[in-house]
Amino acid sequence: MKLNYKKLGEGQPLIILHGLFGSLDNWQTHGKKLSEYFEVYLVDQRNHGHSDWSNDFNYDLLADDLNEFIEDHDLDDVILIGHSMGGKTIMRYAQKYPGKIEKMIVVDMGVKEYPIHHDTILDGLKSIDLNEINTRSGASAQLSEYIDNQSIRQFLLKNLYWIEKGKLGWRINIDVLDREMAQIVKSLPKEESLIDVLFIAGGQSNYILEEDHDDIRNLFPLADFHTIERAGHWIHAETPEEFMEEVLGYCLR
Repeated sequence: MKLNYKKLGEGQPLIILHGLFGSLDNWQTHGKKLSEYFEVYLVDQRNHGHSDWSNDFNYDLLADDLNEFIEDHDLDDVILIGHSMGGKTIMRYAQKYPGKIEKMIVVDMGVKEYPIHHDTILDGLKSIDLNEINTRSGASAQLSEYIDNQSIRQFLLKNLYWIEKGKLGWRINIDVLDREMAQIVKSLPKEESLIDVLFIAGGQSNYILEEDHDDIRNLFPLADFHTIERAGHWIHAETPEEFMEEVLGYCLR
């Protein structure tokens, strides 16, 4: 699948993949900063952002999409950054196509299977009937019945766009993401990858625990770990300066 992207800067290629329900827009600020040092590609994964929708959705396909993107742009010695679901995508890519990667940064995502915990979000999104609701404020009010956190609501509602005047649509393929949630939370295959990789964890998140390090190193023996103690799962949004300092320190060394 041909993926939508935005290119910034020049130099060694660096690709950033967003997480579930996200898009490349979530990474514009960090992408602009990184473009002072690298040729940055912000990419929408399938069923997200401006990339096409598909009925098929799993990490093998997402890794294949990334491989097609890298080959189409004739990129080598690539640095990959992936948050959450995007982190599992780049890890699967490293298992399948290690030849074009220099190093990777996985942001708050491990190799294990996670319990499905997006039910409330999906129920809230599915409750927004866009045949009846034709304003962003109306969509927000409906979503607030399921999600109290305003920041999370705003993040999710960034996926709304105007099809035409008075008619809203979704950039995310809610039905497929809901149906394939078991694929999204599943563990990686037990395949070793000898790529240099930094795992950045949020100290207030449970996605990467210290007890997970051995299992991660079983698949990625060259893994390093860094925890930003005051951050949760959205590390790059919650602690942007500390996050960027760690990313640049790793990428430029």
